[in-house]
Amino acid sequence: MSEPTLNYVLCPDAAGGHRMAYWEWGNPQSTHVVVCVHGLSRQGRDFDVLARALCARAGDTIRVVCPDVVGRGQSDWLKDPMGYQIPNYAADMLVLLAQLKPATLDWVGTSMGGLIGLVVCGQPGLPLPVPVRRLVLNDVGPIIQWQALQRIGEYLGQSGHFASVQQAADAMWALSSSFGPHTPAQWLALSRHMVKPVGDATGSVKLHYDPAIAVPFRAMTQETALQSEAMLWQVYDHITASTLLLRGALSDLLSHETALAMTQRGPRARLVEFEGVGHAPTFIADDQVQTVASFLLD
Repeated sequence: MSEPTLNYVLCPDAAGGHRMAYWEWGNPQSTHVVVCVHGLSRQGRDFDVLARALCARAGDTIRVVCPDVVGRGQSDWLKDPMGYQIPNYAADMLVLLAQLKPATLDWVGTSMGGLIGLVVCGQPGLPLPVPVRRLVLNDVGPIIQWQALQRIGEYLGQSGHFASVQQAADAMWALSSSFGPHTPAQWLALSRHMVKPVGDATGSVKLHYDPAIAVPFRAMTQETALQSEAMLWQVYDHITASTLLLRGALSDLLSHETALAMTQRGPRARLVEFEGVGHAPTFIADDQVQTVASFLLD
């Protein structure tokens, strides 16, 4: 399958509900489901290269599902911006999983997607169809460096207007060089789904997400971030899934010290670091793709 199919699931909220889009690769009848969840300002097509590789390796025995978290990509925007928070995202994922009905469930989460995975995997009482078998946390853990949050807050919520996809890609590269080396073609492909048409005659584009996702993010203080750390360590310690922790060796969001601590408690994650990469690995480079594919499929 060279392109995914686009599907939707209706998720409840206080304003009457919203649709969450998800991109589906592989065999739609397969009960081995790999859910791949993107970072804060990203969207589900970030996983195109990884999804193709997993499907090529597993044949028709796998289904790879890549949601656009609400407020991003093809999903609805929320009426209440304070709904853009991890517990609500996790609740949406439970609705999605109930629709998918997996018999074997794996989770790949980049940054925010990893935090959602922590919440889903680390609370034993949640109504999961089956427990998560294997968990990949991509450059995220219970402790998030405050300076990284400040850096992200400087650009989050800017909708942007660009004359072309290429101009948007160039602007995003200025903010995202920490993702590590990419060829111009790779970066353009990764950027194509990060924008949508403005809708006028100029052919210009804007970023794909609701600028209001920045509202609860900017309401966070260093004190509330510290309170969240204690809760996240608690859920991490309850995880029973076999866990792979990936870290960009230059990451400013996940410290090496936090990563080491994650190998020594809870699920005792196996740590793999990628040289020359910061926050966060994009699963474009062959070594990153093969590391994940081997963990999930071998």
